[in-house]
Order: sequence, then C-alpha cells, then structure tokens
Amino acid sequence: MAKKGLITPELYQFFRELKENNDREWFKANKERYESDVREPLLQFVMEFGLRLGEISSHFLADARRTGGSLFRIYRDTRFSHDKSPYKIAAGIQFRHERAKDVHAPGFYLHVEPENSFMGMGLWHPDSKTATKIRTAIVDRSDEWKKIVTASKLLREFKLGGESLKRAPRGFDPDHPLLEDLKRKDFLIFKSLSEEETCEPRFINDFSKSCKLGAPFMRFLTSAVGLDW
Repeated sequence: MAKKGLITPELYQFFRELKENNDREWFKANKERYESDVREPLLQFVMEFGLRLGEISSHFLADARRTGGSLFRIYRDTRFSHDKSPYKIAAGIQFRHERAKDVHAPGFYLHVEPENSFMGMGLWHPDSKTATKIRTAIVDRSDEWKKIVTASKLLREFKLGGESLKRAPRGFDPDHPLLEDLKRKDFLIFKSLSEEETCEPRFINDFSKSCKLGAPFMRFLTSAVGLDW
C-alpha cells in the first residue's frame, strides 16, 4: 500500500464541501471529519516541520498547540465583514518569529485550499515603522538585497509578491534604482502548489527545502526589523 502524505485528498474534499455548506449545522455534523482530515494532520505537519526548522533558524517557532499555535483557527472573524460565513474554506499555518506578536512579523507560511494552495515567506502588511526599516535596509544594503532577490535559484521557485504603493514612499528617493522594491507594501516571496504536490509523502521535505532556499531573503528582512536570525 502506497504511503500517504500528511495532507490528503480528504482534506481538500472537506473544504470543497464546506464551501458549499458554510453553516454551523453542517460543520457540527462533520466536525469529526475536520478533526481527522484537517486539524490533526496539519498539527502533525507543524510538529514534523518543527524538527527541521532549527536547521534554518533557531528563532522561529513551530507551535503545535490545538489553539493559539501555528495553525490558524477555522472560525472567521465576522464582526466587521459583510460576509457572515462562519468558517474559513482553507487552512493556514504560519511559523512566526519567537518575538512576533501578530501575523505582521516575519514568518514562513503554508496555505492549503482547493485550487489555491501556496507557500510563502516574509512580511505581510507591516506597519509604517516596520516598512520604513525594511526600505532603509534595502537602500543601505542594496547590493546584498539585489543579490538575494535576483538569485537564479530563488527565482526558479519563487516570485516576489504583494501590494505596492503608486509612488515613492515618503522620505525615499523617487529616482532610486530599486524604487519598485521600495514601493512594496508587502515584502513577500511565494510559489503556488498543486494539490498533488501537497499530498505527496515527501511534501514535508520539499517544504523544508523551499524554506531553506528562501532563508537569505528571510534573514535580510529579520535583521532589517531588528530581530535575531
């Protein structure tokens, strides 16, 4: 019998059905499926990646607690949303820096969703003070930054992504040769993943290798915001 990966087709099937039945009654009736096909396998993924994470950096955490850890909760915060659907139709895992207080700090990320799975790393929507620190580091260490983000090995797997400002950020030269990077509002690299890739038994190893590949990018951002790598 072929070995199964931690992430399985059953996880994707659960989310496909949840998308069509996003209500508390359906979820209650299928709670055991959520536990067995989604939550427990992903917590195991967190644990197993945690054994490898120290090879990349000793300052990032793989927290396999059932609540409040690396695995995001499935319940949506609907307080300020027009969409009152109670559940997320995807699973997210973030391996945050040990000094992180929220998702806006450096982190490695895995998103598992039917037809929209991906992995990434970096900072999403940092506040203005943090973004200024990163932009200043890009200016002060421009050769290092260029070498990292133009490395052929990195670009074979990842793309720089996220939102950007329309013009140069305040206090920065609008004619700077790295203006497009200075305009970034998110400092991220990401790559798409197929369902088949994530369900492979070797995916935990492939994910680890990709995180190692992106380590120079993460090291730059982590040091730029004054955190230990």
